[in-house]
Amino acid sequence: MTKLGLLARIEAKPEYAEKVEGLLRDALELARQEDRTVTWFAFRQGDTTFGVFDTFDDEEGRQGHLQGRIAAALMEAAGTMLS
Repeated sequence: MTKLGLLARIEAKPEYAEKVEGLLRDALELARQEDRTVTWFAFRQGDTTFGVFDTFDDEEGRQGHLQGRIAAALMEAAGTMLS
């Protein structure tokens, strides 16, 4: 059983909602490459609201994910595409 989870809500600027959806769709492959990420799900809740839910066996796995390529891509997008 996994012991830790992470739930993130992501709000896109309306004009970038489709690009954010694509970014999250592409991130699935990056998540699959993370040895310590047990599960990773991205979902859309509305026109501009998205979410990510992932699980980890330990804090080391969670921290590795938070310092990984998906988080970096979201941080890069934050300035232009996210509210």
